[in-house]
Amino acid sequence: MKLLLTSGGVTNTSIQEELERMLGKPVADANALVVPTAQWGHPMCGPLSARGTVAGIPPWGGMTALGWKSVGMLELTALSSIGAERWIPWVRDADALLVDGGDATYLCHWMRESGLAGLIPELDDTVWVGVSAGSMVMTPRIGDDFVRWQGAVDDTVLGLVDFSIFPHIGVFPDNTFPEAERWAREIGGPCYALDDQSAIAVEGKRVNVISEGEWRRLDD
Repeated sequence: MKLLLTSGGVTNTSIQEELERMLGKPVADANALVVPTAQWGHPMCGPLSARGTVAGIPPWGGMTALGWKSVGMLELTALSSIGAERWIPWVRDADALLVDGGDATYLCHWMRESGLAGLIPELDDTVWVGVSAGSMVMTPRIGDDFVRWQGAVDDTVLGLVDFSIFPHIGVFPDNTFPEAERWAREIGGPCYALDDQSAIAVEGKRVNVISEGEWRRLDD
């Protein structure tokens, strides 16, 4: 799977151009599924923001409002009850999975519970477009500061990349580079701090930062 790990979504021309390069086609020719699941695990999210994400309503729905050929919804909490024979073809037919933010540990739980996590190694040509927690879920750890789901055992997530992400630099009062540096010392491994104009593109061993804003690599 190709990964476009963003902080705030496809927020500028550089990130959209990278998305279309990874897709191998214009967004207008590509089919997407939006995954709002992470929102249910975070106390700042709820029905309005989830609907906004799916429907492409500002300020939540930037990814789904890009002009895709089609956009469907994939709610991970429902998948284990309907059978893999139904939902796996939906995922295989999608060019992109648009995975929204919320709580990354909750998203990780439902990716495993639904079976989506196990399917990822087979989706070579699919582009995973993560926003915030939708990006962080692919990392080894998110840090205790970002765990808001009461059911989380710890801060570990899927670990499909070897670095962690501190998102939303400059968006919230506590999301600053000094706070990111403190957080990175807790993580104890490679980390990136990203503002909402920045993203990380991952294809195999290739890792490239795409940015029209501010970002930093934070190493232990």
